[in-house]
Amino acid sequence: MAGTSAPNSLDVAEQVARVLRSNAETQKFIEEQAKLRAEADKRARARALAPWQVALSGMAAGAALFGAGAAFVKVLGG
Repeated sequence: MAGTSAPNSLDVAEQVARVLRSNAETQKFIEEQAKLRAEADKRARARALAPWQVALSGMAAGAALFGAGAAFVKVLGG
């Protein structure tokens, strides 16, 4: 009887080790998915703010051109 229980205990230990490895792999996939989801959320926010960034950049460029034009007129004495 003792001779037959040793292989069974090895099988159980092997199965436990396999389950633990599977759990570790699953945890790695979950962590990777969380990182990818965070990156996707970051890109979505950037994509949502892109039109505002273009508009504000255009307004800043317009203000700079207006200021440069005013300075040019002032230098010419107009």
